[in-house]
Amino acid sequence: MPEPTTAAAPAALHWRLLAALYDLLPALALWFTTAAVVLLLRGGETVTPDSVGAWLQLASMAGVGFGYYGLSWRRGGQTLGMRAWRLRLVHASGQVPPWRAVLLRYLVAGVSLGAFGLGFLWSLWDPQRRSWHDLASGTRLLRLPRSTL
Repeated sequence: MPEPTTAAAPAALHWRLLAALYDLLPALALWFTTAAVVLLLRGGETVTPDSVGAWLQLASMAGVGFGYYGLSWRRGGQTLGMRAWRLRLVHASGQVPPWRAVLLRYLVAGVSLGAFGLGFLWSLWDPQRRSWHDLASGTRLLRLPRSTL
């Protein structure tokens, strides 16, 4: 991965939200596929709500989501949505984030969203435009100039 240039700026909230909306499409496809595989493995029987099977299905879907985001962030620092809007995730050191940071970012992003989006809105007040998941994981989301892609 090329080093982010000095022209890269912290990503504004609207770029983050556009990338998140774009990334919802492949994530939904992966989650639907995971649910279909579980349904096939159960012989067409759906899981009973609040059962062990339902919790296992939820955990598998969360794991698949982490696979998509985690591998994308570790491999080039970009998901599909981030590529479309010229965003790149870097560790505070400027390098590719380590797995621990990627996992922490993924988990806290869920909290950021679950708290009515307050974790994302936090970037409006942070001088470096960091969200809760950036702060927790020691990462930064940068908007790259056109010439770097």
